[in-house]
Amino acid sequence: MLAFTIRRILVSIPILILSTFLVFLLVAWGADPLSDFKSKNPPPSAAEVAAREHALGLDHGLLVQYWNWIRNLVVHGDFGPSVQGAAFDINAELGRRTWVTFRLVICSIIIALILAVVVGVVTAVKQYSVTDYVATLIGFFFLSLPVFWFAILLKIWATDLNNSLGTNIKTLGPPGGQWGGIGNWAGYLVLPTITLALSSYATWARFQRASMLDVLNSDYMRLARAKGLSSRRVMVKHGLRTALIPMTTQVTLDVAAIMGGTVITEQIFQWQGLGTMFLNGIRTQDTNAVLAWLLISATLVIVFNLIADLLYAVLDPRIRLS
Repeated sequence: MLAFTIRRILVSIPILILSTFLVFLLVAWGADPLSDFKSKNPPPSAAEVAAREHALGLDHGLLVQYWNWIRNLVVHGDFGPSVQGAAFDINAELGRRTWVTFRLVICSIIIALILAVVVGVVTAVKQYSVTDYVATLIGFFFLSLPVFWFAILLKIWATDLNNSLGTNIKTLGPPGGQWGGIGNWAGYLVLPTITLALSSYATWARFQRASMLDVLNSDYMRLARAKGLSSRRVMVKHGLRTALIPMTTQVTLDVAAIMGGTVITEQIFQWQGLGTMFLNGIRTQDTNAVLAWLLISATLVIVFNLIADLLYAVLDPRIRLS
């Protein structure tokens, strides 16, 4: 198991390097990072522009720029300067914003996974019943909702409740990035977590239902019932454990989609997380900020895929990681 983990980590390194290089080229070719600086009134002199290019490392070719960035990252852990100025320290912003976004991602995955497994198993066991039809209808409803539209609806509904009933549902991120105690930041998590969790739940519940139906109709399940095992033990120990294997794959594949959903969700609820940093980086052509977001997101996806590979052996001992 340890050798497998090390091997997967080593294989992931070239993938991270290639992905950052491609994004670096796309952002570098997209526009001039100094366009805002050059459009100041009065316009800066040629010497000031040259000094700014030198400070940001833009006075070299693209390959040299990327080499300098990857070298500073590996050796010093430095993501480089920002075109937004010294007031925006990418390393410091990453340290603050990463935990903000990870709260949202982890909470939404946990809630969506619990709902999906419970609903998927229940609807599979009660196939073609009223419960199955109602759960299917609800699942398709959330599946058809765009994330940005659902987030806006939740925000409007919460605002109306606050105005009409005097509730205190937090519709915006913490002012100044000050989260306070656990109870306080849990309140800020409610609406964004519901937005991402229900969108993911709808897909996972249908996937879990189909997987559970395949397991229920298998020979070894009929054999377990014939041996006189209780229905609860047959479902949990023999059925659910096997049905979770495809579900594990689906969840890890959807981590990238959830990270993409945080970009829109954070913008709507005005969270100061990685998603907001990514959009600001694109808007200002801040290559280093965009690369930092990509590296964090890609690392998260790789970690979840590694966890999935390890869980396969736990859920099904027949699988050997060799």
